Amino acid sequence: MLRSTAITQGIQRSPNRAMLRAVGFKDSDFKKPIIGIANGYSTITPCNLGLNELSHRSEEAIRAAGGMPQMFGTITVSDGISMGTEGMKYSLVSREVIADSIETACNGQSMDGVLAVGGCDKNMPGALLAMARMNIPAIFVYGGTIKPGKLEGTDLTVVSAFEAVGQFASGKINEEMLIKVEKNACPGAGSCGGMFTANTMSAAIETFGLSLPYSSTMAAEDKEKSESAAMSAKVLVEAVKENICPLDLLTKKAFENAISVIMAVGGSTNAVLHLLAIAKTAGVDLYIDDFERIRQKVPVICDLKPSGKYVTVDLHRAGGIPQVMKILLNAGLLHGECRNIEGKTMNEVLKNVPSCPPENQEVIRPLSNPLYPQGHLAILKGNLATEGSVAKITGIKNTSLTGPARVFESEEDCLKAILDNKIKEGDVVVVRYEGPVGGPGMREMLAPTSAIVGQGLGDKVALITDGRFSGGTYGLVVGHVAPEAAVGGTIGLIKEGDSITVDAHQQLIQLNVDESELLLRKKNWRKPKQRYSKGVLGKYARLVSSSSKGAVTDQS
Repeated sequence: MLRSTAITQGIQRSPNRAMLRAVGFKDSDFKKPIIGIANGYSTITPCNLGLNELSHRSEEAIRAAGGMPQMFGTITVSDGISMGTEGMKYSLVSREVIADSIETACNGQSMDGVLAVGGCDKNMPGALLAMARMNIPAIFVYGGTIKPGKLEGTDLTVVSAFEAVGQFASGKINEEMLIKVEKNACPGAGSCGGMFTANTMSAAIETFGLSLPYSSTMAAEDKEKSESAAMSAKVLVEAVKENICPLDLLTKKAFENAISVIMAVGGSTNAVLHLLAIAKTAGVDLYIDDFERIRQKVPVICDLKPSGKYVTVDLHRAGGIPQVMKILLNAGLLHGECRNIEGKTMNEVLKNVPSCPPENQEVIRPLSNPLYPQGHLAILKGNLATEGSVAKITGIKNTSLTGPARVFESEEDCLKAILDNKIKEGDVVVVRYEGPVGGPGMREMLAPTSAIVGQGLGDKVALITDGRFSGGTYGLVVGHVAPEAAVGGTIGLIKEGDSITVDAHQQLIQLNVDESELLLRKKNWRKPKQRYSKGVLGKYARLVSSSSKGAVTDQS
């Protein structure tokens, strides 16, 4: 029986029916499944600019397929625009708000299924958290990737603008070129164009089978994106009839598939945080060490920005995520028995996908010639991160460094020092009290890391933080250090000039200080006063879990 039956049928429910008639229900509609459309449209960010059109196309297709659509809105925060400001503290928080809002609307109205339409980074994991909580038939429609900007024959992304700031500060480019990059980096609608967080998470959702094949790499402004939205709606109505639910698909093997694909495409560090959160909500025993286990087996085979040459529309032309999955499947690196929202196994979905990538492209490489022989998201542990941390090690020659700590209590202080040319080769930059509790909100450090790369220090400086990194970050960077400084983690005990070792090969992040000295520092450490005591950030700081557990707010 449909969940909406209690609302839409029966004389005792006539007041309910009266209100539904006011929003367009006819007599025949009361026996149809009610399908929610969680519309993330806004003009806050180019990522979400085109979502209204996709939502309305989905609405038409649901109605044509025999469902009754009900559209409602959900929020977004533009990570790229809020980067480097206090506003970025709301970014990860927005993931929870999105999940809460979708769950509240769907369960409050007893909807039978939900189609979520999203664009910016937190739209994807927020929607997946809600889907896992409710476990009603669901599908995700990604708003699509932005097309690359062009300047003097070079492809640009939003990260180009951040790196240009560092290039300008170090005298490598003039102000005129800086403004040219700014004006050409983002040409229209769509999410940031490299394998940054939005495209990483859309790829993971396609791998989970909760979005349609090929949909995760389509350009926002191309006609096929609208067609894919309509087909997604049709598939969802069938899934409601067949009662195919998210927890049928979100198995441990499905998470392992998603991690394998993320490693193969060179995805964002944020995927670790989000997949841990979704798994916890879905009741799947996924741990941070599972990422390292899979990393050891799966090479990086896609040459994508931020550290590579190509953008996501290039990946789409080369065969998209299905082509990557087929290569992994043939190598025994993917579980082919996992199913998708259509009820098909991945073996069936990938049956007609070529075994090898096209010869006339360099975006997807064969396994015999990978970009890197192992995955790029390394899980480091040591006395600086007993619960773990995440290092992204693509695009650099040196994956280990021991050097003196340069300690900063906030992202702003760190960025100022970099732009003032006070960070030198061999330094280990420490940005702390930026974790889930300490920030609060676990800001991304794209501005400092891009400035470091822009100054030519990407291979020569390490940066560690209990905050996060943008999907656009690369270099010897280590984020999600847990326990974080605000709860007494060792990162809060570091002093200026202390020796720190970051070694991705040994999966080590170590403060080279005697244990007796650390115990003394720990005894003298005092928990700082929370920066926010009220409002969304105050509530978040009181509820949020460790980043090693996904930084969720609805579970301990």
